[in-house]
Amino acid sequence: MLLHKIADRVGLTEAFGALWPTGQSTTWRDRAHVLVALATAIACGARSLLEAERLQAHQAALFGTAPSDSTTHRTLADLDKPMLARIAKTRARVRRHVWQLLHLRPGGFPWLTVAGKRLRGWIVIDIDATIITSASDKHGAVVTFKKTYGFHPLACWCANTQEALAMLLRSGNAGSNTVADHLRVLTDAPAQIPNSCQAKILVRVDGAGATHDLLTHLEGLNTTRRTVRYLVGWTITGLDEQAIAHLPARLAAHARHRHLRIERTWPSARAFVLAWQRLTDLPALTWEPDPTTTIQEGTSSGPVEPGAPAASRDGPPPPHRGHYGQTAEPLTQHSPLKNRG
Repeated sequence: MLLHKIADRVGLTEAFGALWPTGQSTTWRDRAHVLVALATAIACGARSLLEAERLQAHQAALFGTAPSDSTTHRTLADLDKPMLARIAKTRARVRRHVWQLLHLRPGGFPWLTVAGKRLRGWIVIDIDATIITSASDKHGAVVTFKKTYGFHPLACWCANTQEALAMLLRSGNAGSNTVADHLRVLTDAPAQIPNSCQAKILVRVDGAGATHDLLTHLEGLNTTRRTVRYLVGWTITGLDEQAIAHLPARLAAHARHRHLRIERTWPSARAFVLAWQRLTDLPALTWEPDPTTTIQEGTSSGPVEPGAPAASRDGPPPPHRGHYGQTAEPLTQHSPLKNRG
């Protein structure tokens, strides 16, 4: 009931109503009401059109007679590509209004906090596919890669507001890292973000997005007014571990002439420095007077906390850290870099 009321209050139901002609028959069901009621029923747990009808029947006193399952089926069947495009534009227009209301609330817009840092001004998009099982032989339901039976839709969500920006319905045998599918949802999702042409967007994808074409597309989304960054994971294999084991020897000469500067206030600075030292076998960290830290050649003092006495800067480094001229310990199953991604 509350979801239906919110859709009415923010103007979504009324905006949808303008997309269809108004019927004069007493048996006519407003198509906008049918769609909003169906979405509300699905959010409440309906798994079929019949269950959606029964759930809506409980709210008949507030929203009128519930549309039948056959009426809902006809409404969905009439949604061709032009109509879906008009619905998407309407959703984007209403979302702009809702996000303006979120900025005006006491807590402001829900910016995410990652590693203790508030990502103010960043819209975070999560792309992921999921398996939806089917108990019967439905259209598009086939055997999935997990040996189940059902569907494999690909969704794009806004992590700030937990909204579904774009959804691509796929059969159960659809690939996990199909580039064309990822590009399609990435094309539809930014259109749902208000002022996306000048926004700061962070895209997060799991290992299914570790493809060259997808990363090239993400890089191409950057403009002079829009900033797009991305995080992509992958599964570390035996070949990856062998390559990582050879990193210190290959990068030592290059790293001697480089300085790694890290903001002292970054909450993950210590963990990052330890990981960097393990991979490159660089000298330990030395704090400079300014609010940054620098890894320099020939320095063996370990990292110190801000405000620590000067004597602690000259102490011996902890024995578990690698140093210049020594061999970094190999990655083990207890290493924090193991199976990251």
